[in-house]
Amino acid sequence: MSQQDQMHRYLFENHAVRGELVTVSQTWQEIIEGHDYPQPVQQVLGELLVATSLLTATLKFDGDITVQLQGDGPLNMAVINGNNLQEMRGVARMQGEIADGSSLKEMVGNGYLVITISPKEGERYQGVVGLEGDTLAACLEDYFMRSEQLPTRLFIRTGTTESQTGAAGILLQVLPAQDASLDEFNHLATLTDTIKTEELLGLPANDVLWRLYHQEEVTLFEPQNVSFKCTCSRERCGDVLRTLPDEEVDQILQEDGNIDMHCDYCGNHYVYDAVDIAAIRNDSATGDQQVH
Repeated sequence: MSQQDQMHRYLFENHAVRGELVTVSQTWQEIIEGHDYPQPVQQVLGELLVATSLLTATLKFDGDITVQLQGDGPLNMAVINGNNLQEMRGVARMQGEIADGSSLKEMVGNGYLVITISPKEGERYQGVVGLEGDTLAACLEDYFMRSEQLPTRLFIRTGTTESQTGAAGILLQVLPAQDASLDEFNHLATLTDTIKTEELLGLPANDVLWRLYHQEEVTLFEPQNVSFKCTCSRERCGDVLRTLPDEEVDQILQEDGNIDMHCDYCGNHYVYDAVDIAAIRNDSATGDQQVH
């Protein structure tokens, strides 16, 4: 059984800087399982997953976050949905061939990164940043400077070690409303950048932090588990069918004998026959009467 994916938050005692370290190897494998994604697309999803998990941990809210890449290249969409419980799911859509070794720019073309934050209470927020950096990490650092004016560095690693194929990352950020020296921040970022992929994927969090910052005093907090979870359900698909015109639903039933709703995220199929559809309509009608 592979190690549980975890998010660790940490603080430097003598600097107004905070950090997060996350491993998402297991979650990444569950997201790409059952999809025939080319290797570069798998890698982009791994990087997006690391980034979304790190972003989620910077937010103090209950709700959902979506980090989405969109463009006019052969990879026209890659998206990760997550929430404050670090439950993640993701999917990619392609409209052309993607060669091994393709860069982010070659895959996405003219594109942008859309970050949507949907708290259970309060306003929904959406930030859009053009893909000007060569890497996802560079684009997200750009987003933080524009949206929050907080110096932020992301270190995202995906790869295969002797024991596993994995994805992990570290985020460093100056604490808001505190006077952190930029020199101190850059010094810590330079130290963090020395982390090797196999160390980040294979070592426990406290060993990673010791290797990077053994001359610093660092407080490491209790970890939070990260996991794959799809929010699809038979009820939710039924709700979607309710919104479709009756004639359209009847036509599909007539032609195919049933309606097969497929979830792109997890691959589940929800099949409805004429009896199921009649029950859904009956429920809707009863619900309507109660509302009046």
